[in-house]
Amino acid sequence: MRKFFAILITILCLSADYVHMPLMQDPNNANTKIKATFIYNFTKYINWPDKYKEGNFVIGVMGTTTFYNDLTALLDKKSVGEQKFEVKSFSGVESVNGMCHILYVPAGYSGMLPDILKKLKGKSTLLVTEKAGMAKQGSGINFVIENNKQRFELNKTNIEKYSMKVSSTLASLAISVE
Repeated sequence: MRKFFAILITILCLSADYVHMPLMQDPNNANTKIKATFIYNFTKYINWPDKYKEGNFVIGVMGTTTFYNDLTALLDKKSVGEQKFEVKSFSGVESVNGMCHILYVPAGYSGMLPDILKKLKGKSTLLVTEKAGMAKQGSGINFVIENNKQRFELNKTNIEKYSMKVSSTLASLAISVE
């Protein structure tokens, strides 16, 4: 009988500790506010063609994620020049439509990169990703963690082939990838 109570007390103590344990966070989701701030700042250091300086400044996000919510909240009352920000969520490649200044592709959607690149052909859209190797596969900016800090890779060639210009200030802050 003593063993039974000892086991029962142990189980209750362990389950109580389990209930109060914080959930492990996905490292990509843990930095969503930081990434949203980075994206806002990218708009200051990349120059889009003139036809992209009219109407709203559109940032597309593949999927409805924590990042989408954080970005929407951050940009709510901000603008880039005279353009107000508009954040759109896209469920898949086929739903990406119209002019999009920036398209953010979370790691879970990176398998769609070849189709996304086809869809963006001829458009001046900054493609921002968050999975290792994406800057070499076509994205302009790719988020990475380096020494436990949020950083970003920049592939200037990929950005410039879509008729955008990168400031030397932004390039100097990035991990260069060609």
